[in-house]
Amino acid sequence: MKKIVLLASIVLLSSCATVKFKDKWLKEKAPNTFTARFETTQGNFDIVARRLWSPKGVDRLYQMIKKDYYTDVAIFRVVPNFVAQFGIHNDSLINKSWQKGIEDEPVLAKNDSMSISFARGGVNTRSNQIFINLKNNNRLDTLTYSGVTGFPVIAKVISGKENVLKFYNGYGDKLGYKQDSIAKFGNKYLREKFPKVDYIIKAYILK
Repeated sequence: MKKIVLLASIVLLSSCATVKFKDKWLKEKAPNTFTARFETTQGNFDIVARRLWSPKGVDRLYQMIKKDYYTDVAIFRVVPNFVAQFGIHNDSLINKSWQKGIEDEPVLAKNDSMSISFARGGVNTRSNQIFINLKNNNRLDTLTYSGVTGFPVIAKVISGKENVLKFYNGYGDKLGYKQDSIAKFGNKYLREKFPKVDYIIKAYILK
């Protein structure tokens, strides 16, 4: 009897571990403005996102927060006096599900200190990775890279700036070049090889 109960518990836990991704999630629109809280290993920070700045980008951010994407997510790339970047999910299946790129949009708000934008690698590649500007990076407003100009701002940190500035930056840009390994092996790889990396514990919409 005990073995049957144990087996049932294991099945239940495994079925709840990963919520199956649904394409319809990508069609949900964000409110015109919303606030959210990110709990991290260095403390909380709150953001405000405005759809006016980047409708498609803000929609994607809202979708990910609402669907609990930011759970145990590494802040893997922290370059001093530049950016803090995160968004590679510990679960490779979840990570891959959210990698469908959104359409590019014009830059309508400046990449000032504590503003947030999507990372990208070319045309229509904004997907699940975002970065926080650690200083005024206004050159990113007009920088042309791989056929796209500028990094549209989607949100801004409105409280907890002091915690953002505590994110461990000793690895510099080193982990920016190890994104394939992070995506493949998850946080286990980071905790073994780069134990000082900070993490997003969870994020949620504030009412």
